[in-house]
Amino acid sequence: MRILDRYIIMELLRPFLFGVCAFSSMFIGGGTMWRIAQYISQFGASAVVVAKLFVYSLPGVIVLTFPMSMLLATLLCYGRLSSSSELIAMRATGLSFYRLTAPVLILAFFISAFAVVFNETVVPAATEAYNQTIETEIKGNTHPKSQEHLVLMEKSKDGIGRLTYARRYDETTEIMQQVTVQEFENNTPVRIETADKATRQDGGMAMENGAIQDITSLDSVRTMYFIQQFLPTETKTAVEPGKKGSDEMTIRELKQTAAKMSDGRKKNVYLVELNKRVSIPSACIFFALVGAPLALSSPRSGSASGLGYSIVIIFLYYIVMTLGSTMGQNGVLPAGLGAWLPNIAALGIGLWLLRRASR
Repeated sequence: MRILDRYIIMELLRPFLFGVCAFSSMFIGGGTMWRIAQYISQFGASAVVVAKLFVYSLPGVIVLTFPMSMLLATLLCYGRLSSSSELIAMRATGLSFYRLTAPVLILAFFISAFAVVFNETVVPAATEAYNQTIETEIKGNTHPKSQEHLVLMEKSKDGIGRLTYARRYDETTEIMQQVTVQEFENNTPVRIETADKATRQDGGMAMENGAIQDITSLDSVRTMYFIQQFLPTETKTAVEPGKKGSDEMTIRELKQTAAKMSDGRKKNVYLVELNKRVSIPSACIFFALVGAPLALSSPRSGSASGLGYSIVIIFLYYIVMTLGSTMGQNGVLPAGLGAWLPNIAALGIGLWLLRRASR
């Protein structure tokens, strides 16, 4: 890497880190702290719990600030270089306009790659921990330790494979009481198994004190009684007491959930969220593409103008993002196009500004 590239990148890093801190403070002060104040006033949350909520909320906030911080850093960096005539000196040495924008695009690429990984590994886990802390330590509402009238269905290639009913399920002990299992072939019931108790285990359920009735023939029903019987299931977790929200899922979990959805609109919600996991972090590149020519074409611009440009561009970007996400979720646009619409718009504007500024 040339000395000039290192110099520009170092000039970019300082305002980028400043932007992350500044924009994170705005998000936290405007949303997170207000919600935490409610938990303190309504539920009497302790200082330890409040500190945990604050820490768990940081990853989701920080990853949102990367694109806007990249835009601010680009405008402030090149604005400072322009105002101090350093860009004029660089151009005088024969450096082209495109060569001067290369360092910011390279830095934006690496920041985007880091943001995608961070958004996939850290943010979902932190969001899940945040929500669980609210439910378990503030509201006191853990997932129901016991559930009445539990119904589970396993599908087969032909339709329904198995239907399980439990009068009561205890999550702590993973024990089901008064269990009835109906097994189907070609959507027709062929066996009914009943048990006083069933314990969930890996790969199935351990049934106790029950009977198995073979009803393949209506003329003669065969019944077999048992003290213990292991009933295998298709999945390891036959009972799931709670479901993750889309913001708590990884990309893989979002894909799997969307693939199981039959309702088009609900499926689109997960598909839009899936695409936004990549589109929002990668917006660093598109913001840099917009910010670099904008700053380079506005010589002598100061920090105030750079901050003003940032606010306007960020505001327009998130308007387009909201519209695109809504249209993608409602099926007006394909889910992927709806999530990537603001980046596509930023790409078009950035290329136009880049070409215009290079002339």
